[in-house]
Amino acid sequence: MRHLLQMSFLFFVCLAGEGLAKLLPFAFPGSIMSMFLLLLLLLSKIVKEHQIQDICDFLLHHMAFFFLPAGIGIMEKYQLLQGRIIPFLLICLVTTVLTFFTTSLSMRLIFALQKKGNDYERTDC
Repeated sequence: MRHLLQMSFLFFVCLAGEGLAKLLPFAFPGSIMSMFLLLLLLLSKIVKEHQIQDICDFLLHHMAFFFLPAGIGIMEKYQLLQGRIIPFLLICLVTTVLTFFTTSLSMRLIFALQKKGNDYERTDC
């Protein structure tokens, strides 16, 4: 029952994010708006991490399953890629490297901010 409630909550956040994205005067992905909304709820402590932990663990554990439709879509449209497979693979490689690089920089920044916060807490006492 807990999984169902947590999943319902995530669906509600996604629905709210989609609705907010439609209200904006410019194009903005509803899924990104939903993630921002969930982040705000977590940062403001309206929603606690333990309240959605089970469903998040489940979704992360089964993440590969959610990539199947995209992979099948690429296989179905293979004829569109014929003759363009090298540029397609190069784009995939470059974006993967950029994603790793950006993630690495983001994590370094987060770790530095956390360390600075911990140092501040120790000197504040």
